[in-house]
Amino acid sequence: MSYELIDHTADFGLHVKGNDANSLFVNAAHAMFDQITDTLVLKGIKTEHVRAKGDDWPDLMINWLRELLYLWTGKSLLVKVVVIDSLSKYQLSSTVKVDCFDPNHHVIKDEIKGVTYHQVLVRGGKGGWKSKIFFDV
Repeated sequence: MSYELIDHTADFGLHVKGNDANSLFVNAAHAMFDQITDTLVLKGIKTEHVRAKGDDWPDLMINWLRELLYLWTGKSLLVKVVVIDSLSKYQLSSTVKVDCFDPNHHVIKDEIKGVTYHQVLVRGGKGGWKSKIFFDV
């Protein structure tokens, strides 16, 4: 498993791992949507393009996850597949496959209100990349 759940008062966090920066950002997106719904039932019918900018790796991670979360909170779209098209320390471009929320088919496990800067960590090295991210619920 590429992520681990962290219990925290009034919110929750995730430890996310990846072999490189690309896989870390993909794994973080999948981990977030795994908390929202059962992603195994999603089909990835529609395509959306998501971009984000940041001042550094942690800022980029937070901003990107917020953009992805908006797909759910603003457009009622659930993310199935994430492909990073380009990634640098300051910006990210991705293509995501999504499903429109169907209350007869999709079960919502947790409502995530926001992605926070609380104890955010994004770090890469010889042993791979890791991140710690907290969410308001």
